Amino acid sequence: MSQFRQQALAAGIQESTLRAALEPARYLPAVVERDRSQPEFTRSVWDYLDTAVSPQRVTRGQAKRQEAAAAADAAAARYGVPAEVLVAVWGMESNFGSNYGDISTIDALATLGFDGRRADWARQQLIAALRIVQNGDIDAAHMIGSWAGAMGQTQFLPTNFLAYAVDADGDGRRDIWGSMADVMASTGNFLMREGWQRGQTWGSEVRLPTGFDLARADPSVRQSSVQWAAEGLSAATGGPLPELSDASVLLPAGARGPAFLVGPNFRALLRYNNATSYALGVGLLAQRIAGGLGVIAEWPRDLQPLGRSDMLALQQALAARGFDPGTPDGLLGPATRGAIRAWQRSSGQPADGYPTQQMLQQLRGH
Repeated sequence: MSQFRQQALAAGIQESTLRAALEPARYLPAVVERDRSQPEFTRSVWDYLDTAVSPQRVTRGQAKRQEAAAAADAAAARYGVPAEVLVAVWGMESNFGSNYGDISTIDALATLGFDGRRADWARQQLIAALRIVQNGDIDAAHMIGSWAGAMGQTQFLPTNFLAYAVDADGDGRRDIWGSMADVMASTGNFLMREGWQRGQTWGSEVRLPTGFDLARADPSVRQSSVQWAAEGLSAATGGPLPELSDASVLLPAGARGPAFLVGPNFRALLRYNNATSYALGVGLLAQRIAGGLGVIAEWPRDLQPLGRSDMLALQQALAARGFDPGTPDGLLGPATRGAIRAWQRSSGQPADGYPTQQMLQQLRGH
């Protein structure tokens, strides 16, 4: 603790702030347990979206869009992020403010800073949290959020709060817990600063032409929607593709599932939460709140997602056959996706890079 105290003082945190915030801090064993538990089960993207964009959430989102109209519309005008996208982030992060956590951010980060897998990261976040208290945005007792340190109605980490939070209601405090104006403006500012392009959609469901090279459905392959249209892509609704200057094709459930054309705004959503299912959830929820369609193509619901241990076994089996998935870690990253594609091509299958239980059985020789 004395070492951290010196680190915090060197970072400009006052002794009085340290005393007021850290002396009442409690060790939270449940936070350590959650930090150490690596979930084995992986939800399929369709299972995730069934909840994220459920009819009940869409209906509630439309009502909340009206309730928060003044704050959401003001933030949309200022930052160029549509009001329904801001409301969708709010819905995804805290179920429209009804569940943003009740754990002391100071307690959670102090616990992780001294007994967690990412102690350095947690201490950096703790110093940021102390700076927020010192700035007078909120006191330590009311700074609450999730077990991992994310705070307020749209779940900002303390460093992101310092970088992006906005005092939109002019009361001298950036309050993402109680001020809807500050919640919406802060979220809009984050997305704008992380690359959101005013006037562009996040993406659109598309139909791929017969014979499309599935290896081109990769985040690294980017071109304009005009170029994609020239390759035979069309909107799932039958109309023209949305205007996107720098778009990639996304197959979140492999070749048998829906296809999407996603642009810079989808990538901005990934910077809010770096999970494809999350960014899709925000985009589709926003689309439905605005009265648009949901996903048209069917999800391949008969496919079982791989849990972490199965993914590890898949990586090991690929490596044993000479397809390099990178360091086996049970996570689907670019190297593993590339190895899957190479194996699929070698065995005459569509090279969509999507792992399945059937693939694991084939690689095991069953």
